[in-house]
Amino acid sequence: MLDLLTPDPARVPWDALQVFDWVRALEACPQDPIHHAEGNVWIHTRMVLETLLGLPAWQALPAEEQRAVYLACLLHDVAKPATTREEDGRITAKGHSRAGELLARRLLWELGAPFGLREQVCALVRYHQIPFYLIERDDARRVAAEVSLHARCDLLALVAEADIRGRVCADMARVVDNIELFREFCREEGCYTAPRSFASDHTRFVYFRSDPASGRHPDVEVYDDTRAEVVVMSGLPGAGKDTYVREHLAGWPVVSLDALRSELEIDPTDAQGQVVQAARERAKEHLRRGERFVWNATNLSRQRRGPLLQMVADYGARIRVVYVEAPAAVLFAQNRAREAAVPEAVIRRMSERWEIPARTEAHEVVLAVRGEG
Repeated sequence: MLDLLTPDPARVPWDALQVFDWVRALEACPQDPIHHAEGNVWIHTRMVLETLLGLPAWQALPAEEQRAVYLACLLHDVAKPATTREEDGRITAKGHSRAGELLARRLLWELGAPFGLREQVCALVRYHQIPFYLIERDDARRVAAEVSLHARCDLLALVAEADIRGRVCADMARVVDNIELFREFCREEGCYTAPRSFASDHTRFVYFRSDPASGRHPDVEVYDDTRAEVVVMSGLPGAGKDTYVREHLAGWPVVSLDALRSELEIDPTDAQGQVVQAARERAKEHLRRGERFVWNATNLSRQRRGPLLQMVADYGARIRVVYVEAPAAVLFAQNRAREAAVPEAVIRRMSERWEIPARTEAHEVVLAVRGEG
């Protein structure tokens, strides 16, 4: 089925795409006529893809980059059915970009899309509206830097251009101008076709943890006063985190939530507050002594990782996040083989808030993805 999502420069297989439930959901999803006078989300999506295929900049891309932009345009509003509401007589879909990233990741993972392609698509979906208004923001440099660590800004500009041209609205000319200004700004910042560079990993880490009003600049190095290193594991149950720790971090003390569940006789489906509190106390013991250690848990979302990473940072530790992933079929098989298997329905619910660790979160992010070499 992934073949249906491969772009054909001559045509889009509209009828074949009806096999996907999410396509039919887009057909039934209305939009605000002020911004989308063309009609429902599927009509808009079709217009966006048809516009994209005619853009010379897209036609000039290598095939793999064409595919990433094509998929991002196809999926850019995939979460609108789940987020669309009526407020004060207007139709709105607040939060659809972030929700779209999460849904696109799950859909593409289950379809077996390569990791690199999938994550570029998910980033383009998450940030697809940024070029519309970045130039109007006071924190434009910071936002552009953050976006560039996730998505190619030149590809993002293409998605945004197809998005705005593939609709009927009164402010198209203004938004197209803003997209061009986004392109120019990213070129000036050195993050148009590559991630924004920083003076050091620690500079980047501190930059994204500082108040935007602090005046920090990516090129001004921050003194690195970190002590011991902490490795934070991340990945769905059954992905192979324990195996990675055994093979790559032998001899490191491990704070394992799975081990604590067994020790405390708490089922994975029960409330986890006691487990997490016990883990934090053990982690603090290592941190107070300035010892390296591994925190082994799923840590699937930025929201979940945030308090842990903040605690570790507060103790002056250097943070390495190791993300482990396996293909869907392999993961579910490995999970079933575990002594304390997590119910498959629970894993699928967990995947609904699944966010890959980003370089904005840690000093280093290691991607241990099976099948990606």
